[in-house]
Amino acid sequence: MTEAPRLLELARIRRAFSPSVEPLAPGAEGKYAAVAAVLRSGPRGAEVLLIRRAEHEADPWSGHMAFPGGRYDESDRHLLETATRETREEVGLDLERSATLLGALDPLPAVARGRRVGMTIAPFLFELSEDVALEPNSEVVEVVWAELSELARGEKAVEVEYSLEGQKLLLPGWDVGGRVVWGLTYRMLSALLEAVRDAG
Repeated sequence: MTEAPRLLELARIRRAFSPSVEPLAPGAEGKYAAVAAVLRSGPRGAEVLLIRRAEHEADPWSGHMAFPGGRYDESDRHLLETATRETREEVGLDLERSATLLGALDPLPAVARGRRVGMTIAPFLFELSEDVALEPNSEVVEVVWAELSELARGEKAVEVEYSLEGQKLLLPGWDVGGRVVWGLTYRMLSALLEAVRDAG
């Protein structure tokens, strides 16, 4: 594994992925969702778009930091279309017009309150091709751009105290401007950074 660079540039991320990805049509069983990890070039290297989800009692990820995205709908041809549709709905970003597909990360089983919920989440990676004004909908409290270099170097690493069946656990996370990124989004971002490190 190579050392994390001082600045993680988009060119290095592009080399680690291939845009020739299988769109992933959901199978007959189980539930599916897709998210978009949207990157842009910032003053200190690549930045990734994160949202803070609105508070909803029925939402197991209520208030969490996340990527834009959501559940597969039967009108979607595949999960890549789910990611683009949900991103347009949640933050007003048309990925087909304003971004380029860089690749995909491995799908992950969704976990809520310490248990798998029978849902598979497919993360897709995009690069913005133009400046855009984001327009969050009612599902999103705020949008934040996080510097990937800081995350890769571990400068923002924190531990999240989590209670599960009476046991207190310490889970890894990152502090992004006072907002804690952990859980599924932490795992996806970690996979992204690991792929870039392995690519050299």
